[in-house]
Formats: sequence, structure tokens, C-alpha cells
Amino acid sequence: MNVTPPKVRVPGRGRWSGATWRAGAVLAALAVVSGCTGSSGPTGTTTVPATTSAPTGTASPTTEATAEPVWATVYFLVDTRVGLRLARERQDLGADGVQDAVEAMIAGPVDPDYTTPWNPDTEVLAVTEEEGLVTVDLSGAARTANIGSEGAALMIQQLVWTVTEAAGDPTTGVQLMIEGQPAGDLWGVVTWEYPAVRAEAMDVRMLVQLDVPAEDESFPSAPVTISGEAAAFEANVPWRITDTGGAEVASGFTLTAEGQTFAPFSFEVDLPPGEYVVEISEDDPSGGEAGTPMSDTRTFSIEG
Repeated sequence: MNVTPPKVRVPGRGRWSGATWRAGAVLAALAVVSGCTGSSGPTGTTTVPATTSAPTGTASPTTEATAEPVWATVYFLVDTRVGLRLARERQDLGADGVQDAVEAMIAGPVDPDYTTPWNPDTEVLAVTEEEGLVTVDLSGAARTANIGSEGAALMIQQLVWTVTEAAGDPTTGVQLMIEGQPAGDLWGVVTWEYPAVRAEAMDVRMLVQLDVPAEDESFPSAPVTISGEAAAFEANVPWRITDTGGAEVASGFTLTAEGQTFAPFSFEVDLPPGEYVVEISEDDPSGGEAGTPMSDTRTFSIEG
């Protein structure tokens, strides 16, 4: 299907430019991928700054060093009932903002449920930030990826969401360069020639997302505050906690700040020392007719 992309203004650039990526499909609700489709971020999206301490009300992870963690939010891919979606992960990175976040995205997730299709040999050659635009220059290895049209289109959004989160502005345009030249045709299925912006969160993100704890995060003591973001039916998010043997030790429901759009949630658990797995999931009023509900898990421990 050929689609003529809209002309959009790249914030702060003082000029008009067209942007398009050609792909067979992104998701059921994103069959044809287009580039810049607007200058504002998706409604209900919460931006996590690239460098921030652990969220208020949560226990800081235990480290041998005295320095506070430098948390960055990085996006990866996960398979769901509606196909591939973006999932985000808090990682303790250095203080080099966008470049560290992009390098972490390429290197891959800590959470074993997530994945990244970017070639691990890809190097970040340069990151240039100006008002309304971040340009990322990658090495030639970035041109190699064994992925179909759905995944290729989502790879573009993976980079865009990672960069804009690290830059602290969800409306920022992102331009990909490879070896100093516009990326152009990529992976045999998409084209990236002009700055791209975030697609709507409801179209590309996993609908339930844990942020705290990070995978394998350790807390010095209980209680522990579990937090994240979800686009939940009637704002309801079921949760449960199991021990390492899979036995359930706690369960319940929590509410997001608003239903049917991405909004934050949090709840507190008071558990004895040990290692646990927390799982959140979609509330499923269809009884499974809509497919396996999306879910997210994290392994964490409480020291004492």
C-alpha cells in the first residue's frame, strides 16, 4: 500500500520536512508506517528522565559503592497477543544521557522476556542534540538485521522512544545516520530519510509495564513499593507475587490514575527476606477471547 506522508513541522527546526518509513505492518492498528505524524507526545505517556534517582517512595537498590544509581529508561521488544510491542526497562547506566541509552538498547535487555533486534556489533559514532532534534550516527553494522516488516518498523520506534526518553522530551524528532549519511533503505523493508517522532503509545507499547523493581533489583528491607504504568480496562491491574519455586505468596489488584490510557500505578508489599517474582497483567473481561492477556514480570530480592 502506498501512502503519501503528511508534511510535519520538526519542532525548533524552522522548516518543513516530510518523513516516511515503508513497511508492511507495525501492528494491527498500525498497518502502514509513516514518519512524523505530529509534534506532541501520546496522551497519558509519562516521561522518565534519562538520569534520575529511584522513584519517590521506593527503596534504592543495594550497591557496594556509595554512589547513587544513574537510572535510564531503555526500550526493547516483546511478543504479545497483538504482535510485537515496545517494553521499557530501567537500567543503571552512566551519565552520558542519550548515547548511553542507545548503547544499552543495542546491547540488549536484562529482562529475559525482552529482546532487541539491533546488531550487537553496532557502534554509536556520535549523538548530536539541538532544539527539537536529536541525530544519532551509527556504524555500518546497524544495516544488518534479520527481521520482517513488523519488527523493522518497531525497531525505528524502539530507537525513537529510547532517544526521546533519554533526551527528556517526548516531542523531539530523531534522525538516524549511518556512517555520517541518512539511513535511507534499511533491512530490506523500511526507509528512514527524515526525522521521525514517537508513534502513539497505544499503538506500539505493551499495555502493562513494571518500572520498579528493575530486573534482579535488591532492596535492603521491606516494605517495597512496586510501580509502573498501564493502559488498563477500568484502571484495574491485577498483580501477584511468587517465590522462586512458583508458589504464590501474595496477590491483589491496584488501580492506575486513569483507565483506558497510559497512567501510573503503585502498590506496597511487605514480605520477609527472600527472592521473589512480581507479575502484573491486563484485567481480562473477555475471559480469554481477546487472546492471552499482556503481562510483565520482574525478579527481585529483599535482604532483611
